[in-house]
Amino acid sequence: MPTITDLAGPAGGLEAVLEPPADGRADTAIRAAVVFAHPHPQFGGTMHTKVVYQGAKALSRIGCAVLRFNFRGVGRSEGQFDQGDGEKEDFTAAIDYVATHFPEARIWASGFSFGAWVALEVGATDDRVSVLIGIAPPVATSASGMQYSFPRTLESTRPKFFVQGEADEVCPLEALWQFYGRLKEPKEIVVIDGADHLFDGKTTEVGEALEELLGDFEG
Repeated sequence: MPTITDLAGPAGGLEAVLEPPADGRADTAIRAAVVFAHPHPQFGGTMHTKVVYQGAKALSRIGCAVLRFNFRGVGRSEGQFDQGDGEKEDFTAAIDYVATHFPEARIWASGFSFGAWVALEVGATDDRVSVLIGIAPPVATSASGMQYSFPRTLESTRPKFFVQGEADEVCPLEALWQFYGRLKEPKEIVVIDGADHLFDGKTTEVGEALEELLGDFEG
C-alpha cells in the first residue's frame, strides 16, 4: 500500500507519497528507487495528476519504489513557487530521501511536463541518479512564452527514456524529435498515438509505455 509521508525540503516540509514495489520485494532487491516530479504548479500540477499517478503505478509494477511529491507551495508542501530554481532543490531533497531509505538501490529521476524538465536537469548531474525519464518534456517554447533549457540533459550519457503524445499541443512531436536527435546515447522513446499534452483519455497508455521501455531494462 502507498505510504503518505513528509520529507524535509529546503523551503520546509514536502508532502509525498511512497509507492512500494507491487510485487512486495524487499528494499534490497527493488529495481530502483524513482523520484517522480509533477507538472507546473501554477497550472494545476500536483503529485496526484493522472499521468504521475499512472506512471508511478507502472513503475511499481516493474519492481520499483516510487516517491511522488508536491513541489513547494502545492498541497501541504511549504514554501512558494520559485520559477524552477527552488523546485530543483525540492527534487534534490527527494533524491536525498530515497537515497537514505533505499541505500542499496539505483535511483531513477522521472517527471512529467515541467516536472520532466526538473527531473532531467537535476538527474543529469546528480551522481546518485543512473536513469533519466521524461514524459512530455517542455522542449518547445509554449504559447504563454515559457521556455526551458536542457543543457545538462543534452550533455548526459546516462540512459534516457521518453514518452510523448503524438498530438501534444504544448510540446509538438516535431520539436521533441529535434531535441531527441541532439541527445547522446543511450536513449529510447515511445510515442502514443493521438495523445495530447495531458494524455487525456490515454493516461493508462503512459503507464504501459513506461513498462515497455523499462520492464526489461538492466541498468
